[in-house]
Amino acid sequence: MKKERYTIAVLPGDGIGPEVMAEALKVLQAVALKNRFQVQLNQADVGGVAIEKFNTPLPASTLQTCRQADAVLLAAIGHPRYDSLPSDKRPEKGLLGLRAELGLYANLRPAKIYPSLIGASTLKEEVVRDIDLLIVRELTGGLYFGEPRGLQQEMGFNTMVYRRHEVERIAQTAFEAAARRGKKVTSVDKANVLEVSQFWRKIVLQVAARYPDIALDHYYVDNCAMQLVRNPRQFDVILTENLFGDILSDEASMLTGSLGMLPSASLGTGSAMYEPVHGSAPDIAGKNIANPIAMIASVAMMLRYSFDRSQEAEGVETAISRVLEAGYRTRDIAAEGDRVVSTSEMGALITEAL
Repeated sequence: MKKERYTIAVLPGDGIGPEVMAEALKVLQAVALKNRFQVQLNQADVGGVAIEKFNTPLPASTLQTCRQADAVLLAAIGHPRYDSLPSDKRPEKGLLGLRAELGLYANLRPAKIYPSLIGASTLKEEVVRDIDLLIVRELTGGLYFGEPRGLQQEMGFNTMVYRRHEVERIAQTAFEAAARRGKKVTSVDKANVLEVSQFWRKIVLQVAARYPDIALDHYYVDNCAMQLVRNPRQFDVILTENLFGDILSDEASMLTGSLGMLPSASLGTGSAMYEPVHGSAPDIAGKNIANPIAMIASVAMMLRYSFDRSQEAEGVETAISRVLEAGYRTRDIAAEGDRVVSTSEMGALITEAL
């Protein structure tokens, strides 16, 4: 909702998180100053940094800060040193907990290539040119949340569960998104093997009947993974469940050249959360070489979806494009002849371009 003051929960997290968050906040504050609105930034801990301070990946105080915010900005969480912890104590549990506690059931992950970065993709130019797709991933159901689950001496098991209302609401999100885009939804499942996917497909078909102007097709997840590399331009909105969406969205991000380029939005019944698709990249943390563009583009998504400020969001996206067109690159997307800049320099360039 458009108003004059917004409260934002800021979760820098682990690894490169604090570095890319710092640049995103510079851009946000510049946008706020230029457009005469105020932002109150309330920082809190989640993930590995919260484990170190509070012995839990999601402290109650962090959850409260997020619940009271107009939106949540999350940078990245995780580190290999926590891999030996029980699953309910690992950093990733903080992210899953936020999604569940805030009712964030819909993850929107756009994959759109900047014309000046076509050469950064590992695929041929004729394959990736004009890519503009949106993955709508269900976030709070499926294998990551199903019960029972367990780890025994000779066996580990998880359960994939989907209920009617969970499929209905994420399918509706996808069809509404498609109505504002290319009017096509591709639902991805594994209905030839999994009963839960057969149920998913049945409910998606029922929702599709409410949207006669939207084309619908169904792909098995393995075929969709292949088609994303073979002919990504065939897709407009890809609708899928939690695990498949996790994998396919990372694959789609690499079509554009780097995980460091793509933002995401998690929407639902509580405060929406915005985060880059990339991880915490502990191997480059503290070196001032991480790409902050995905985090900055996440700010643009926040402006658009939570604050109803599409014009300001477009301003941020245009600033990113101008900097890239001028030949500036962080190391992950640089090619011979590019002007390689640091994390902080890229943030300063985009802020200046505003």
